Amino acid sequence: MQSHSPGADPESTEPSLHPYETLTPDVVLDALATLDLHGDGRLQALSSYENRVYQIHLEDRSAVVAKFYRPGRWSEAQILEEHAFSVELTAAEVPAVAPLELHGATLHHHAGFPFSVSPYRGGRPPELDDFEVLEWIGRFLARIHTVGAKRPFETRPALDLQSFGIASRDWLLGNEKIPLDVQRLWETACKEALDMIGKTALATDAQGRLGSEFKSLRLHGDCHPGNILWTPTDRPGGGPHFVDLDDARTGFAVQDLWMLLSGDRAQRTGQLSGLLEGYEQFRSFDRRELALIEPLRTLRLIHYSAWLARRWEDPIFPINFPWFGSSDYWKGQVLMLQEQCEQMAEEPLYA
Repeated sequence: MQSHSPGADPESTEPSLHPYETLTPDVVLDALATLDLHGDGRLQALSSYENRVYQIHLEDRSAVVAKFYRPGRWSEAQILEEHAFSVELTAAEVPAVAPLELHGATLHHHAGFPFSVSPYRGGRPPELDDFEVLEWIGRFLARIHTVGAKRPFETRPALDLQSFGIASRDWLLGNEKIPLDVQRLWETACKEALDMIGKTALATDAQGRLGSEFKSLRLHGDCHPGNILWTPTDRPGGGPHFVDLDDARTGFAVQDLWMLLSGDRAQRTGQLSGLLEGYEQFRSFDRRELALIEPLRTLRLIHYSAWLARRWEDPIFPINFPWFGSSDYWKGQVLMLQEQCEQMAEEPLYA
């Protein structure tokens, strides 16, 4: 199914532009001008595939970040819940970057795009082999979760087996995105993995609720190193700044920890120890949730393939992911799913 640009004629025989192809620098600057923010002409695209995000220098020599949300991904109510959560976090003195309220609102519209504007925050990825850095991040994750536990999301979905795993698998198979020479192998490996995850608290009940074994809460949802900006600690406000709550969802606390772990088991154990050392200074953590790390990793693996396939009409995706979709890619996915099944069968990580 083709995506039509805002205002495109659906009866036209001309190829339709993807909506983001209409988001030119002039459109970006015009959008900010509607909020009385006037750029000096310097505009830099920041790393983002799901949305389009730009650092924009203004005539008063300040800088802001404008995020243009992918049309049709989130409802306006869901975007506003993300904004409200980030505002709650900043009010609780958690270093999250919240959108600015301009002209009485945090969400704006221009040329068919919903967009928000946030203050610019510089920084670099955190040094995750430094125990003190991990401890510091753990303290703030606990504070994020303390705020997140105060009330539920009303419109944002849960991170669960159905939405990330089963729906992704069914969409890939239903839309024939997997080459026939690999399809049966992938489907078999995927079924084994999903069956194993179905025995965990990530499975939902008939009402779509997560298992009650652990407490669910509002999460950052995509807390990988690229979404934490670290600034020198010898400066005011130094340390971690959490950005991009675009994937904020309901889920279990361990979701915001596991993507910060890398390396072999010994390395991951050490990193987890640092995170939990800081986390448990502010909030208790149910160690039984550690058994969900590999199931969550497996769900992300399946969801990532479906995400790439769903976004393939966006011109930036074939450019940046040229290896996606080949038989070799899917054979690699089969091997990774088989490895994940082995990982899920092992004793969980412990710290």
